[in-house]
Amino acid sequence: MPTVASIMAELKKKGSEKTRTIYARHGMAGKPMFGVSIADLKVISKTIKGQQAVACELYATGNLDAMYLAGMVADGSKMSAEQLTTWAEGAAGLQMISEYTVAWVAVENAQGRELAKQWMKSKQEHVASSGWCTYSGLLATKLDTDLDLAEIEGLLSTVVKGIGSAQNRVRSTMNGFVIAVGSYVKPLLKQAKASAKQIGDVSVDVGDTACKVPLATAYIQKNEAAGRIGKKRKTIRC
Repeated sequence: MPTVASIMAELKKKGSEKTRTIYARHGMAGKPMFGVSIADLKVISKTIKGQQAVACELYATGNLDAMYLAGMVADGSKMSAEQLTTWAEGAAGLQMISEYTVAWVAVENAQGRELAKQWMKSKQEHVASSGWCTYSGLLATKLDTDLDLAEIEGLLSTVVKGIGSAQNRVRSTMNGFVIAVGSYVKPLLKQAKASAKQIGDVSVDVGDTACKVPLATAYIQKNEAAGRIGKKRKTIRC
């Protein structure tokens, strides 16, 4: 059975300078990493599927590749609120982790919504980003009847009022939240489109990359034209 030590050795073996450079250009320069491709991480994840303790140990290493792998393997429903918050707080400077990995597991947890609301208010950029991404994930996976539509509408107003002064990655995830409301919550499509129009083009520093922040109005309109509004996902894991 694979151990954390053997998995870390495998990650080191699979790492490449090319991938490390890509991650660095996305703002994660100087962080512990081997530079393992997502494709290779997916292969490794299959060898430790269901090993919750190993996943948690991997996350605790602070290594980007190990942390991302942990999110592929861990079952968020089996984690405590304290564990999830530790994961969110431990992702400083690692947007791949704060905006993807943390949200993946938090969405699976019974306390995911409350944690998302709590994290959104954090003054730590990466924690607040995890909050917005987690709530967006809930919108994508939960039935509308299980969502608090009034609360979501209130959060749209929060975005409109606060996105201009929000921290860099928080602006990006707030914009993503508006898109998620418009794409997945059909009863609030009109409100999401109005909010998207109000926030317009959102400026975000995406590092030394060609990445672009999606224009919420256009993104929602594209999904609407394709007949995808309100179609939920089984999981938000990539």
